[in-house]
Amino acid sequence: MLLLSLFLLIPGVYASSETLPDWFLPLRDAIYEQQLTADEIEPLYREISSRARFALSGADLYIALSRCEYMMGRAYQYEDRKNEAITRYDEGIKMAERALEIKPSAEAWVMLAENISQSCVVRPVSYAMTNGLKVEKYAKNALALDSKNAAAKILIAVRWVYAPSPFNNYRKGIEMLSVIPNESNMEKDDMFNTNLAISYAHIQRKNSAEGRHWLQRALELYPTNKFAQSLKNEL
Repeated sequence: MLLLSLFLLIPGVYASSETLPDWFLPLRDAIYEQQLTADEIEPLYREISSRARFALSGADLYIALSRCEYMMGRAYQYEDRKNEAITRYDEGIKMAERALEIKPSAEAWVMLAENISQSCVVRPVSYAMTNGLKVEKYAKNALALDSKNAAAKILIAVRWVYAPSPFNNYRKGIEMLSVIPNESNMEKDDMFNTNLAISYAHIQRKNSAEGRHWLQRALELYPTNKFAQSLKNEL
């Protein structure tokens, strides 16, 4: 379960701009910075969800709401509040499905995959066995619509890094992740997740120098992230 939970932390050069709305970024950054508790993040989640309803409509609205649910689910998951996380991920799945009903898009497929991937972590193993393969399938659906979608590529690549033995392949994971920044549109969290996963893979291969290099790149983006700090302490 620990290895599975690393999946959510899952990219670098910092992009000069991001495509996510400015008003959403405080919620995303609060999740990755991990300096606030879930209860402290909840008002921000409600505020940004309300802002999405005011600013957006149609498929774009449901994608934004799915992303908000996903982020709040992660906040609860960090604190092992599984039932609350499940509720948020379930809602995130529903919102992504609504978006897809209105208009299929790469972002909607990604949010469906992201919410399912974390549901696999907080639910019984039977759920993961039934739904786990959907994550890669939906990520590939996203890439069919947008070949430069970094989040979809990360979802596919990190399975080789974070899967338990004998299902991992650190070399393959590193190779897949390393090319993403050169061929994709990257958000800040995409860059963090890529760098962190590459660092983790190098550390598992006992290549401390490379692990430290990629970890430093991740820490430049979110220096207080707890998983990144745990890798730093391990090194």
